[in-house]
Amino acid sequence: MKYQIVSSRLFILLYIIMLPVFFSAHCKKMHGSTDAVARDVAEQNFSAPLAVPPVLNGTNATLTAQSGMASLGNNFTVSALGYGEATILGPTIKIKQGQEFNLSFTNNLSEATNIHWHGLEVPAAQDGYPTDLTQSGGVFSYQFTVKNRPGTYWYHPHPDMATASQVYRGLAGFFLVSSPEEDALHLPSGEFDVPLVVQDKRLDGGLSYDPDTDDLTIGTFGESVLVNGTAGAMLEVATRTYRFRLLNGSNARIYNFALSNQAEFRLIGTDGGLLSTSEAVNAILLAPGERADVLVNFGTSSVGEEIFLQSNSFEGTDAQGKQTFKILKFKVTRQETESFVLPESLMPVEIIPATAATATRTFNIGHMMSHGGGMGDMVMHPLDGKTFDANRRDEVVNAGSTEIWVFDNSAGTETHPMHLHAGQFQVLDRSGGRGTVQPWEKGWKDTVLAFPGEKVRIIIKFPENKGKFVFHCHNLEHEDGGMMLNYEIQ
Repeated sequence: MKYQIVSSRLFILLYIIMLPVFFSAHCKKMHGSTDAVARDVAEQNFSAPLAVPPVLNGTNATLTAQSGMASLGNNFTVSALGYGEATILGPTIKIKQGQEFNLSFTNNLSEATNIHWHGLEVPAAQDGYPTDLTQSGGVFSYQFTVKNRPGTYWYHPHPDMATASQVYRGLAGFFLVSSPEEDALHLPSGEFDVPLVVQDKRLDGGLSYDPDTDDLTIGTFGESVLVNGTAGAMLEVATRTYRFRLLNGSNARIYNFALSNQAEFRLIGTDGGLLSTSEAVNAILLAPGERADVLVNFGTSSVGEEIFLQSNSFEGTDAQGKQTFKILKFKVTRQETESFVLPESLMPVEIIPATAATATRTFNIGHMMSHGGGMGDMVMHPLDGKTFDANRRDEVVNAGSTEIWVFDNSAGTETHPMHLHAGQFQVLDRSGGRGTVQPWEKGWKDTVLAFPGEKVRIIIKFPENKGKFVFHCHNLEHEDGGMMLNYEIQ
């Protein structure tokens, strides 16, 4: 009996000691917090020539999605997915504003897929809605008028619960829109206009996509950074100005782009095209889906000098940002004299005043996260308390109306880059966290980042483009985990 009393007291004492631990673990699970952190990047030997995607004329084109073996440089050969002739990624589609886009798409994959034209204003039936799929062996015709301003857009698959897998394994490409007005600015062109899609992969395991619970919670992170599908990429440059179109094409990793010599560069465009004027910056923080158009002048560099595009460390989230790592090596190999002069003005951006809004909608993106729930090992990420259902109308807006949407992550623990289909918006303000609109968030946007503790307000004038679209987190594991809702323009 005495032994039983002592044992009971000991159990009670241990229970009291461990209760805060159990409670803390329960709260972390309920609110989506985790001890998981992003994999550190292992820098490669920067000796592989940067791959530059081939160009495809978008007025009359064909494109096939297929699987194959891709050589990524630095002795990495993996099984990957690609578009067209590419074994990974796809060609850069070029077209002028106002032209008709015509593309015959063939799916030679062993799974269903589709194409979403990220950032473009296209009809609902052409947008790559998550359940509008081209089955294996099928063909689909994409046809629409390009209405967007000149800028750097992109395309990638968007099937429900398979976007992360297909993008990770290689399906993505640039969609560049130009116009006579942009041509008149005489920005760097040809070989001096270089699109750069930056993605992290797990090459130690090939390129297979097999996320664990931590990956499904914070996103999938790789130890190897690829630029245009090249591991350890190197680009030979001349002593002149280059235009680099930066795209964060990763599933979850955020990059704080900077130059290793701490030099300033000029920001000239964001998601939705050129800004009114350029701005000098020394770093640009881009979340998955975001783009930045920059000018880098190597004119003061010496032949033989090596400068790196790198990602600097940053604050705002516990899961990533602790590491500074190199991404791409620029090697100055030739002396050139150029006549380029940066224009004082680029392309006018019509600012939408907050007073133009007729409605405000607030979405809680810091909701608790649920595990399982009939989804096996799936980790579900609600958006405003709901997860994606193609048969539901979550929001209804009027064509041509202007609204303010608020993405509230003030109580959240995860980073959420929020993306709207069908059109572009402008960022009004940010409260909490960084507390300000960043230079690369000015102008037109289609994706905006909310760190934990932040609330972001955007303003949208909805296009005369009726139909059902989605908005979602562009952390692709969050998106596939249900963090996506429908909205209908009527």
